[in-house]
Amino acid sequence: MTTVRAEGPCFDELEVGQVFDAAPEHTLTEGRQAVHQSIVGDRLRLPLSDALAVRVAGAPLAHPALAWDVAIGQSTVATHHVKANLFYRDLVFHRLPRLGDTLRTTTTVVGLRENQRREGRTPTGLAALRMRTVDQEGRTVLDFHRCAMLPLRGADPTGRRDDLDRIGGSTTAWTRALEGLDLGALPRGRPLAAGETIEVVGGDVVTSGPELARLTLNVASVHHDAVAAGGGRLVYGGHTIGIALSQAVRALPDLVTVLGWHGCDHVGPVREGDTLRSTVRIERADPGPDGRQLVHLRSVVTSDEGGGPVLDWRFVALA
Repeated sequence: MTTVRAEGPCFDELEVGQVFDAAPEHTLTEGRQAVHQSIVGDRLRLPLSDALAVRVAGAPLAHPALAWDVAIGQSTVATHHVKANLFYRDLVFHRLPRLGDTLRTTTTVVGLRENQRREGRTPTGLAALRMRTVDQEGRTVLDFHRCAMLPLRGADPTGRRDDLDRIGGSTTAWTRALEGLDLGALPRGRPLAAGETIEVVGGDVVTSGPELARLTLNVASVHHDAVAAGGGRLVYGGHTIGIALSQAVRALPDLVTVLGWHGCDHVGPVREGDTLRSTVRIERADPGPDGRQLVHLRSVVTSDEGGGPVLDWRFVALA
């Protein structure tokens, strides 16, 4: 009999142009959204109120963090052995997904760069990936990039030296997801001004890390297996982002939904039981459709346990 290992590829088994599209489709349901909310929190107006969402969009809406968590989770068929995620770039909603929509994600390798080798450490490399997520009718929901650090399976150098700085970083189409919505049905809030910084009082403990990974189809070993994580499971990056969003909406309760990200850098590890705290800065406040605002925000998250920053997230929201 033959024994076969059920696992994803290592860095030296990837090729630019390689496509991964075998992850199961995932239907966004009320029950799955409730579990997601119980783990990361949610105070965004549109996903919380079906009545408001019906007036604005014609149907109850899925939480944006649930949608991007599922998309990222589906992409982990390519990053089963991931050691860390370094960045996300240009995540943009092309449409706001409804409850009942079914998401499918195609992940394409767009760049590879082997890291400098260090004595006593497993060789690693950086894989830049592009994720495109569509719904059951083939309509684009999300399109974005991320960069994963993966180990090499073999000892031979790969010679991969792609310039990953060129990946992403040019998106400006923040309002495309608002087409067809009745923004006049939204309540009016106070105008937000650039330059304001809000320190969110009170932290949030990180719990249910493996549960969130399972819910969103994330198969990266470091989120399930303490041995793979080097002792103590690492929390999925979307978990930290979700808590950061919940804290940002506590600071700015007139935020309606998230339209996209300029980028997101994971600058430190987060583990279960850590307590996270946020500072939110309004970098820009632009006029939006129907008298609303597009606010460009920067959230810097710190961990009480690590004593330093763990997340630097720049995103765009409708207010």
